[in-house]
Amino acid sequence: MAPVGAVTVHRMAIQTRLRSTRAGRALVLGVAVLGTGLALALSPLSWLALALGGLVLAVSIVVRPYRALYLIALAIPFGSLFEIGIGPITVGVTEALLGLMLVAWLANHIALREAAIHVPPLAVLVLVFVGVALYSLPNATSLPLAAKELAKWLEVAAVVVFVANAVPSRQTRPIVCSLLAAGLLQALLGAYQFLTQSGPEGFVLHGRFMRAYGTFEQPNPYAGYLGLVAPLALAIALGLLAPRGGASSSQTGEPRIRSRWLEWFSLGTLALVSIAIGMSWSRGAWLGFTAAVVVVSTAQSRRARLIFGALVAIILLAGLMAGTAALPAPVVERLTSFLPFIGAPDIAAIEITDQNYAALERLAHWQSALDMWQDHPWLGVGFGNYAAAYGQYALPKWPMALGHAHNYYLNVAAETGLLGLVAYLSLGGLVFWHVWRILRTAVDHGTRALALGALGMLVHVSVHNVVDNLWVHNMYIHIAIVLGLLQVAGDHPPSSSLNTNVGVSALD
Repeated sequence: MAPVGAVTVHRMAIQTRLRSTRAGRALVLGVAVLGTGLALALSPLSWLALALGGLVLAVSIVVRPYRALYLIALAIPFGSLFEIGIGPITVGVTEALLGLMLVAWLANHIALREAAIHVPPLAVLVLVFVGVALYSLPNATSLPLAAKELAKWLEVAAVVVFVANAVPSRQTRPIVCSLLAAGLLQALLGAYQFLTQSGPEGFVLHGRFMRAYGTFEQPNPYAGYLGLVAPLALAIALGLLAPRGGASSSQTGEPRIRSRWLEWFSLGTLALVSIAIGMSWSRGAWLGFTAAVVVVSTAQSRRARLIFGALVAIILLAGLMAGTAALPAPVVERLTSFLPFIGAPDIAAIEITDQNYAALERLAHWQSALDMWQDHPWLGVGFGNYAAAYGQYALPKWPMALGHAHNYYLNVAAETGLLGLVAYLSLGGLVFWHVWRILRTAVDHGTRALALGALGMLVHVSVHNVVDNLWVHNMYIHIAIVLGLLQVAGDHPPSSSLNTNVGVSALD
């Protein structure tokens, strides 16, 4: 047994260490507080406001991760203004918000011990395509480019899974409004550029206007993005032609009254976005937008089909009577200027002029993609490696790679071979079928409008990708959000239960 004096000394030593530890912690805390105070005091007011705003935003997203989608919808078109390059990979606001959203969601999921994560069929289809694309990696000469392309498609799958699991159905309308508002702002910016000739000299049209390009640096992806917004706006605006439903009732389970203001807002957005697509002077967007309008209008209802059919008949009759004179000469020239070069035996032998430059550039990259596919028919040159392999297949006069083949189908064939092309076409076909199934079985107007918008969006992507690549500039995140929201609506059809009144209908 230790002497009493020794025990006393030992206790005093412990108390001394505790006091010193507490004093050290207090000193560290005091230094941190003092340093933070000095930093805030010496920082510009704008920095302070930005820091506080960012903190509030981060806390809000951590508490409710789906709130990040409101900002992501706006960051998709505007995030390019705040980006940094890390090798071939570009990181910006969209990626930061997406990462914060997914990390916060997974942390909440683990902390709250929620049920297992449901992986919807759409995400599974994307992952299958990614799995097939992995077989092409042994042929890749640039693994960073391959990683960038793989990350893009994994983001699509992750967003679909997140939306399907973490977004309450009552949040569908605010998220849709954010998507439409982003398109509306881009349309206004494009109109300003068109009318004021604000932009590069190469975008000037006929010495009077400027091709609209928004924040996308190029008119084609800008118009491609607007083509994703327009079908959803059209599908919702068509609700103005449908009969109004009755008031919702927790006793009867009837659908709630549709949002009249949202339908009018969608109509206004559609009008401005359509004008901006025209101002972009993008042939691919014109074709994709036209195809999307036809599909959405004819699939809406019998009345819509009759009205649209009558308009088409009038337009065709006027065209037959007036011929090409019914359209402005610049538009006719824009739509038909590439026709003389289709089937040309040697693209490199054609003299390049200002008038044929864009058409020949596309055809040259198509030819390079076909040559890559011919040399690597089964597995391609490696996922995401079109630009890396382009130098070996470039035609004379076209040494610079554009990053893609200006035709996504040829791009996939060149990078992943026949296996990848079949997987991609299968992915597209099954996604179309899934959206069409939801459209045919939907019993409420909101879900039908969302399905119609998704269907038109897919049509636009499919058509526009014949002459371009819309899987760029984070536009794939926009597509994933819409498909995820449709998954939420399709998995929660309205019923006669008392829960119908809490916002199960997607947009009602």
